[in-house]
Amino acid sequence: MLPYPKIDPVIFKIGPFQVRWYGLMYLISFLASLFLCRYQLKERGRKDLYPFLENLLFYSFIGLVIGARLGFCFFYYPDYFLSHPEEILAIWKGGMSFHGGAIGAIATGYFYIKIKKQSFLYWADLVVVTAPLGLFFGRIGNFINGEIFGKPTTLPWGMIFPEGGPVPRHPVQLYESLVTGLFLFLFLWNLRNKPWKDGTKLAIFLILYGILRFFFEFLREPGQSFSLIFGWMTMGQVLCLFMIASGLGLLFYLRRK
Repeated sequence: MLPYPKIDPVIFKIGPFQVRWYGLMYLISFLASLFLCRYQLKERGRKDLYPFLENLLFYSFIGLVIGARLGFCFFYYPDYFLSHPEEILAIWKGGMSFHGGAIGAIATGYFYIKIKKQSFLYWADLVVVTAPLGLFFGRIGNFINGEIFGKPTTLPWGMIFPEGGPVPRHPVQLYESLVTGLFLFLFLWNLRNKPWKDGTKLAIFLILYGILRFFFEFLREPGQSFSLIFGWMTMGQVLCLFMIASGLGLLFYLRRK
């Protein structure tokens, strides 16, 4: 068994103001995506698109945060948050959904791109190859918070989490940070200059992340008020199936086009 490193989720605070590791991970993810997207535009000789990119990422980031919170509230615990709507804004208590964040980021990005009369699939491919880095940093933030831990395990790297009882559990946050974060980023980054139809890299991301996350869900410990579908499938797995279907549908559309 490995000891769980008890890191204070709060980096520092001044009066009621707090800077938390989880929030810092969002900022690092945004800056990393901005840097890598600018790098891709530089490779393509399109530095003139830097201002558009910066605005696109800014609005998409806002949509991501709003979507992530709303997704957590209404994908996973709708009854509670409909009864306690004031809690929806309490993001400092934790609770963000990747799938909700993805929907929010894509929706806001789509409308901004269309308003500016640009190609949505071109920009989606440019940004999506950097998206797994956000997953990497986000899961590190979950690990520091001691949330989204796994089911009990007897493996030597199991950890006892503060909110997980006295038994060792899978550090599933670290599994996901490496596989759906770092490894998936390295894979997609190596595909960034492939001369494929616009939208192909977006489709690959949707399919691969959906498959990987679907299987990692089997290792996660569902929350106390969490209801399983069909007695075994989590809401996260249902949303992953929609991701996979969307990716396959996009590939079919591009092939027909």
